[in-house]
Amino acid sequence: MTHAQLLAFEAQHPRHTPTKAARIRHELGITEVRYYVLLARAARSAEGIAADPTTARMIRERASRRATARAARVAA
Repeated sequence: MTHAQLLAFEAQHPRHTPTKAARIRHELGITEVRYYVLLARAARSAEGIAADPTTARMIRERASRRATARAARVAA
């Protein structure tokens, strides 16, 4: 599975729903955890950014917001 394919799947299914979880398992043949690890890697890669810059940026920004929120919880 290429970075472009992962980003295209995410663009088609941007929100986390039970349907998306089932599609990840059945269509892609991987676990949700593995999907999100590969997706983050694809969003940071040059190939992924070239293939779908908008989706890649959205994923990187989402990860950044979550890291900031996590750091704030730890600091509190």
